[in-house]
Amino acid sequence: MRLLAIIPARGGSKGVPRKNIRPLAGRPLIAYSIDAARGARSVDRVVVSTDDAEIAEISRALGADVRMRPAVLAEDKTPTRDVLEHVVNELAAEGYRPDAVLTLQPTSPLRLSRHIDEAAAQFAADPQADSLVSCIDVPHVFHPRSVMRRDENDYMTPFLDAVQPTRRQDKEPVFARNGAAIYITRTDKLRDYVFGGKLLGFMMDAEASIDIDTLDDFDAAERILQSRR
Repeated sequence: MRLLAIIPARGGSKGVPRKNIRPLAGRPLIAYSIDAARGARSVDRVVVSTDDAEIAEISRALGADVRMRPAVLAEDKTPTRDVLEHVVNELAAEGYRPDAVLTLQPTSPLRLSRHIDEAAAQFAADPQADSLVSCIDVPHVFHPRSVMRRDENDYMTPFLDAVQPTRRQDKEPVFARNGAAIYITRTDKLRDYVFGGKLLGFMMDAEASIDIDTLDDFDAAERILQSRR
């Protein structure tokens, strides 16, 4: 399977300014995703999609191919699918056609090459699958049968209608996407979705699933990285 890794990294960030290249343990945040992709045996090519000259320069220095995207594809509400298709179409015009696209968000710095290889192997082993998404187990206290909401009178009520209290051992396992650590999509399905259709779940642990959105997240990730040294 020819697997193309695309790392979307626009220059704008509403929460943490310049987040994608903000230092984490002495390196730009995006470096961790580029390293993970380049170190994965299953990845055929690594491309960073950006609208930002500094991100492009850093990414090239780290060994990634870079594709500059137009401003219309770097807005807050730009669908990831449109960004991926832009890269795929550019490469197709050059004669490069991958079987599947691996999407790696820079905000998942603790996702490693081995996670990518394991996810790719799981996906390749199921020719009927259309896509794959990385997941974590949902703790029982956050299970849909445990979640509450406030009604119009400010009283607490089950989030799911007519849900009765359920013992922990009776709750069926449920899962959540862990940010966007790993997505794999068959190239011919990108017109429809990034993940969907016959969707596989690749399980990851909570530590590897950390998703950088705030300065506190940077601090938490840095502590984990330092503990690994």
